[in-house]
Amino acid sequence: MGRLTRLTAVNSETNAEFIAGWSRDSQFWRLAHTEPAWPVRPAYVKQKLEERSLDLHGFAIHTLADDRLIGLTGLYTIIWPQREAFMGIQIGEREYWGRGYGTDALRVLLRYAFDELNLYRISLSVLEGNERALRSYEKCGFRYEGRERQAWTYDGRRWGEIYMGLLREEWAANNHVQ
Repeated sequence: MGRLTRLTAVNSETNAEFIAGWSRDSQFWRLAHTEPAWPVRPAYVKQKLEERSLDLHGFAIHTLADDRLIGLTGLYTIIWPQREAFMGIQIGEREYWGRGYGTDALRVLLRYAFDELNLYRISLSVLEGNERALRSYEKCGFRYEGRERQAWTYDGRRWGEIYMGLLREEWAANNHVQ
């Protein structure tokens, strides 16, 4: 649990309708996905959530104040021999953008990754120009590692994909962990 959020198991039955609703926001969809924006049905979301439930450590993000589902986060690829994971986060409810909820949820996920799973490295990628996300990742200690030029098409132009990483000792130093 964080200051603003808590992470829970994703419930494909009750969460699918909310998540499908986020797909109607093309800006959200384009920042969160590599494919073109398109509205999806709750049944499609439910199926996708059930298919992925065994191969990721995924969580629903809820507000502490009113237990509202506002997003998703997770460790989507874990390479256990290397103790490394690739993570993602999506805040689907626009009124929670830029207010610290994503950063708070990310800190909870990182604590889980490093303390509970004993991972060594967390990696992510983000669309160039997604300044809110970049600020959030930097606040949590992620460092720039590289860029894939003109990787995505968004709003009729090509954008780069930025790669960032966070090592266990960097996280521990930033969070005053011994």
